[in-house]
Amino acid sequence: MSEPAVSCFSNQSDPFSAAAELRQQLRFDDLSFVLFFCSTEYDLEQLAEAMNFAFPDIALAGCTTAGEITSEGYAQGAISAIGFSRGHFTVETCLIEAMDNFTLTQAQSVVESFINKGRKKQLAPIKGNSFVLTLLDGLSVQEEQVLATLSSALGNIPHFGGSAGDDVHLAHTHVFAHGAFHTGAAVVLLFNTDCEFEVFTTHHLEPLSEKLVVTAAERDSRRVFELNAEPAAQEYANLIGVSVDELNPEVFALNPLAVKIGEVFYVRAIQKVNPDLSLTFYCAVENGIVLTRMQRGDMLRNLTVQLERIEEKVGSPQLIIGCDCFLRRLEVEHLGISTQASNLLRQHKVVGFNTYGEHLEGMHINQTFTGVVIGRPCDD
Repeated sequence: MSEPAVSCFSNQSDPFSAAAELRQQLRFDDLSFVLFFCSTEYDLEQLAEAMNFAFPDIALAGCTTAGEITSEGYAQGAISAIGFSRGHFTVETCLIEAMDNFTLTQAQSVVESFINKGRKKQLAPIKGNSFVLTLLDGLSVQEEQVLATLSSALGNIPHFGGSAGDDVHLAHTHVFAHGAFHTGAAVVLLFNTDCEFEVFTTHHLEPLSEKLVVTAAERDSRRVFELNAEPAAQEYANLIGVSVDELNPEVFALNPLAVKIGEVFYVRAIQKVNPDLSLTFYCAVENGIVLTRMQRGDMLRNLTVQLERIEEKVGSPQLIIGCDCFLRRLEVEHLGISTQASNLLRQHKVVGFNTYGEHLEGMHINQTFTGVVIGRPCDD
């Protein structure tokens, strides 16, 4: 095999036909691991059977999406996949089946097991040559706890990831490991590689002067009842100049709010309006935090600058694994720039999915493009 990693995709609607098409595209001798991202339009039980049949001796992991990113750009109702070469990657997989009961002791055990197994098969020293990818149930409301706990155990190993979606139905999201799809679960993957790489995140949003203070919230459910001591949905609608009836995912995408931590603004994306005029968020919110209204810059220009900066360091990418918030995709579609966005993603060899939230170094964040640029092997 000439390439350390190869991407492929299928638009076939039948799970067995789709899996067979992926296998045909990934038919090389030293294939050791396949990472995939799939639409929930598939019958997931059948898809699990089909993928296991197509790749009987290959480790598999993945998740469901709110849209796929393939080697041709944005897709919907498809499966996007990456096959990794044994000669350049070793991958260890851990399934966390109960996200709501993930302790520091468990996290330390996971990381210790990762490192011990990884050292036996490592292509390069673990330190400096490994990164972790997390795929979490995007409707679990447990991302913050799991990511913070895992981060404290990972130390200086860089890590990123995304929360699984379900084509914006907000009903059931799934991760895949050990031959099956799971809900309420997380998949943690340790990649060791002799390739250059860099983990990154970026967004195109800038702060405005308007503020909203969370005056009544239920932290565990990410539900905000009051902003500025007024019904949350009404106060947000007033801020952006629309009626409550007009609030929907596209409006949320175009009118984001963010919390300032240190000198950095992190978006707190709104998921939905509830009948009592409370707002449910995709990310952690609690009483007393101040939300700043953000304005949109040039998304594609921002992403281009960031990718070109990284590629100057690691070289021309053989692949970028991208976790792209689905709210960014809604914005792209609203602006009518889907073709330009797909061209940019294809040009930079991005493969991945649209998420219900992104992960970076123990944080759960929204409305970003987060991922890893993988360059050529170090001895090339």
